[in-house]
Amino acid sequence: MKDQGLQKLSAEIIEQRLDELLDAVLSSRRTTVEPAMALAKFNRRQQEFILSWLSVITKTNSELGYQFIRHVPQALIQMERATVEKWIIHAMDVYDRFGLYPASEAFAEVAGFTRDTAREAVSVTLDETARILDHYVRGLSGRALRIEAGNDSFTDTETVWLPAQIHRYTNKQNNFTLYKAIAAHLWAQIHHGTFRRSSPNAKWLSEHLNSYPEPGRARQLFHSLETYRLDACIARELPGLAREMRALASHETENDLTPAWQQAIHEVEKSDASVNDTLRQLVALYEDQEIPTCRPWQGVLYPERAEATTSKRIQRESHELQEWLAELLEKPEDDDQISQVKPLQVANSDDPTQRNEWRLEVAGEPIVVPDRITNLLQSALLDFDVIPPDYLVAGGDGEPPSASQDQKLPASPQDNSPNQSSGWRYDEWDFRRRHYRKNWCVLREIDMNPSSEPLVEKTLEKYSGLVSELRRTFEALRGENRRLKRQPNGDDIDLEAAVEAQAEARAGHEVSERLFTQVRRLDRDTAVMLMVDVSGSTKGWINDAERESLVLLCEAVEILGDQYAIYGFSGMTRKRCELYRIKRFDDAYDDQVKARIAGIRPQDYTRMGVTIRHLTKLLQAVEARTRLLITLSDGKPDDYDGYRGEYGIEDTRQALIEARRVGVHPFCITIDRAAREYLPHMYGEASYTVVSEVHKLPSKVSEIYRRVTT
Repeated sequence: MKDQGLQKLSAEIIEQRLDELLDAVLSSRRTTVEPAMALAKFNRRQQEFILSWLSVITKTNSELGYQFIRHVPQALIQMERATVEKWIIHAMDVYDRFGLYPASEAFAEVAGFTRDTAREAVSVTLDETARILDHYVRGLSGRALRIEAGNDSFTDTETVWLPAQIHRYTNKQNNFTLYKAIAAHLWAQIHHGTFRRSSPNAKWLSEHLNSYPEPGRARQLFHSLETYRLDACIARELPGLAREMRALASHETENDLTPAWQQAIHEVEKSDASVNDTLRQLVALYEDQEIPTCRPWQGVLYPERAEATTSKRIQRESHELQEWLAELLEKPEDDDQISQVKPLQVANSDDPTQRNEWRLEVAGEPIVVPDRITNLLQSALLDFDVIPPDYLVAGGDGEPPSASQDQKLPASPQDNSPNQSSGWRYDEWDFRRRHYRKNWCVLREIDMNPSSEPLVEKTLEKYSGLVSELRRTFEALRGENRRLKRQPNGDDIDLEAAVEAQAEARAGHEVSERLFTQVRRLDRDTAVMLMVDVSGSTKGWINDAERESLVLLCEAVEILGDQYAIYGFSGMTRKRCELYRIKRFDDAYDDQVKARIAGIRPQDYTRMGVTIRHLTKLLQAVEARTRLLITLSDGKPDDYDGYRGEYGIEDTRQALIEARRVGVHPFCITIDRAAREYLPHMYGEASYTVVSEVHKLPSKVSEIYRRVTT
């Protein structure tokens, strides 16, 4: 109520003050009469607020001040004062970056800014909810799922893609609930068998849908009907979330359903309904012209992507099961025991999605099934109605078989890379047994998929000042001379050594003859292997920071002329350790390498020991006086099959010891704040550094490289 004591300024006084501030851009046709009349309607506090900001803006540009005064009355009507200030600052920022005309347009876009601000106030981003959703999906899932940002909401049965931002509703809670609903719906597609088949020889979902005259229409109908089935499944298993989803649906307008649709929905909502029931109802609905309104959490259906991922997983998991059975069968000492091995038996539930108790008997004695094998069996029941017999046949020590013809899926481009069929085998250190597991890990080299993203150009522009500084620093380093002290002969007296010699002589001790300094030009003879963590935990800012760091480092090292290579590492389990070729020692820093750096994307897990052993071998083949292995990582060793904690740390430590024995010097750059708990044990006190903030990584890496290599 403080404004009651302040008298509003009249239109005449306001016009006078506006004329004083805007004199340079006024004319007979352009006056301040209308803005002054509009401003006269506001209270004194608002008037002074506007005039104060006008004074600031006109010091930058008088024309921009005029554009401000034209549009600010409307801004004050539509926005709170704090939001008006954001609008002003936004327009000024546009002026600084793009100039007058874009800034004038920013002042004119009052309605758009108001809308965007309101949306921002209620929106929820994946970045701020990813951790919660990750725990949520992990709690629901019978299979480890990753969460990624995408343009569409869908799943390939191993990754759940969600929108980067949701602002559909007018409050944050509803938008967050929608994130949960989308994630739960995609989980339900996996858990309740949208892509499940009866056997490996059965048709894929895409084959069913493509058999219709209009496959696109068939997909729409199927997806809508399947959504009702899955919603019913969620209602039975997650009643709390189902209530929240119904509340969201109440905000939506849905079209009326035909009797045919009502009957079909009734059938698929039954507790024993499966995807086969949805496909049967699709036959009856195909001629129906009506398609229900998409539910907010429905997303998009990409059966081919799910099938490609499933096909690879089937090969991988069936082979792992077969290999485990083969190892188990090697343990009995007589053939009678081996002959009595019985297949794995499912216990308790008749519901395939609930079959989580497994039993194996050898000679009538139960065998404990490891957690990893239990997970594989549960994963298989997400893909098939029953465990395929082939899964339970003991296999040899070979590699996973190639895709069978009946799967009718194209091979991955990676499948034709060199050594893909056999790979390299490496021992792994088991600290508990104090010896190596022989030929335990299989590693394959794969070319990193290139990207057309103009990453290099963007990075050089973003860090232009730093790039100039790096070039000056590294050019000086290239031609650096070093003064060597305590030499037997040289160019000058070493004063420090001379003083010490005098003291020794007075004390009656033998005097050293190394009393000179020499200036020698440094000839660099260094080979550096950059080992870059591309595990799933590097998504988001970490991935961007890694890529930008590599661009800046390449620019710097090119000046030095050091030999260098870049490899990314990830994988899943000991049989699928993957090394992504980004730049080999012989490769030039050309467009292809730049495209591979741009193409770096988060993959799976972090099995470090096998990678260090392989890259050490590659480094040994390079002629150089100094060989360095620099690791860029965001965390400690970790893999899906138990390679974590003390086991992973000790294997990595042993691999680093092996590297040092052959003259390779390891160093680690990490952003893991907990790294000080384990890196000294792995690398040694002086062989690592922690960059505490992700965004500082690009500016730090080149400086660390300079320090390490000199």
